[in-house]
Amino acid sequence: MSDKARRLFDALDLNGDGLLTREEVINALRTKGPSLAATGVIPSWGVQGVDASSALFDAADQNGDAALTFEEFTAVVDRRFGWS
Repeated sequence: MSDKARRLFDALDLNGDGLLTREEVINALRTKGPSLAATGVIPSWGVQGVDASSALFDAADQNGDAALTFEEFTAVVDRRFGWS
């Protein structure tokens, strides 16, 4: 698991409960995405609209419980952003 994935997960976990909901991912990427890209936490091409953020969530939600653990999140973002 990459340090970059941990930094991104923590930035998206708006309520700090250690899980990501679809709403957190969408809202955090919409509000924090440009600054996360500017500081290198996420590639600039990774900051996209609601549909792309929702698709990222769906790809990562392996067990379908509508909440992402760090492990589920990392499995997708490390691969998608070339961090692994």
